Amino acid sequence: MPNPFYDRDIVSIKDFTKSDLEYVFSATDRIRAMKPSQRGELGKGRTLGYIFYEPSTRTRMSFEAAIASLGGSSIGISELKSSSVEKGESLADTIRVIDLYSDVIVLRHPMDGSSRFAAELSENPIINAGSGSEEHPTQALLDLYTILKEKGRIDGLSIAIVGDLKYGRTVYSLLYGLANYKVDIHLVSPPSLAVRKESIYDVQGRLKITEHNELDGVLQKADVLYVTRIQRERFPDLQEYEKVRGSYTIDNATLQKAKKDVSVMHPLPRLDEISHSVDATKNAVYFRQAANGKELRAALLALMLNESPAL
Repeated sequence: MPNPFYDRDIVSIKDFTKSDLEYVFSATDRIRAMKPSQRGELGKGRTLGYIFYEPSTRTRMSFEAAIASLGGSSIGISELKSSSVEKGESLADTIRVIDLYSDVIVLRHPMDGSSRFAAELSENPIINAGSGSEEHPTQALLDLYTILKEKGRIDGLSIAIVGDLKYGRTVYSLLYGLANYKVDIHLVSPPSLAVRKESIYDVQGRLKITEHNELDGVLQKADVLYVTRIQRERFPDLQEYEKVRGSYTIDNATLQKAKKDVSVMHPLPRLDEISHSVDATKNAVYFRQAANGKELRAALLALMLNESPAL
């Protein structure tokens, strides 16, 4: 099968077919099994450029670690005050300049549509690392891969997505990805943070979705609890944030009511929505999930940078 990701923009998970997802997951398995010397040839001499208009820990560092593991290097902007953005440089000009120095560009921006806009300008492929409240496609890829590794399958699972479903962009990318599988989805949120119906209109017919305001009703059903933080930075009114802050907390008492083998996931960072006491349980998956981010992004970069990668 020809490599479908060579020189391809990664803007939306909606652009992925099920076979695309399986192709990336298989490549990730193979790259994990590679010796460092083999892996180090896949990005040798190549440069990843990045610009983060919003803060990032895992996404930025995992991309840097991923390209380094492939033998490449990274350059970029993680602090806008150190860049010409602080002087008023436009997104268009910033992308054009980074494009001159890079083979692939990772972009995070608070504006919806920013990555698709950048992809129209850039000669080299763009990876959307978060565009407003829209999407975060590589997070969805690593989330799906993590579910597959933890549960051995995705089809047939019951998945509860808990927390801020209105502003959490990882939620939308995950739902778009899950639409390729036969799963039961339980959406759990305060009424004011329910999922945006217009944003999932085109996948509703492909997913069995039930909405809830209380967590207790889904604990005995869920194979996976995907927990998200309340996105304080996206609230137009901080008083509204305070009303819903701490709506749900996963702790050991919660796990007692859940399936014994429930997998607790979180895209991180967490605030108070998962107790630190959960970290020591077999149910805590979120740090393995973060580790998978480096491996999956390394596989994705190898595919994007090489027409016929030795994977």
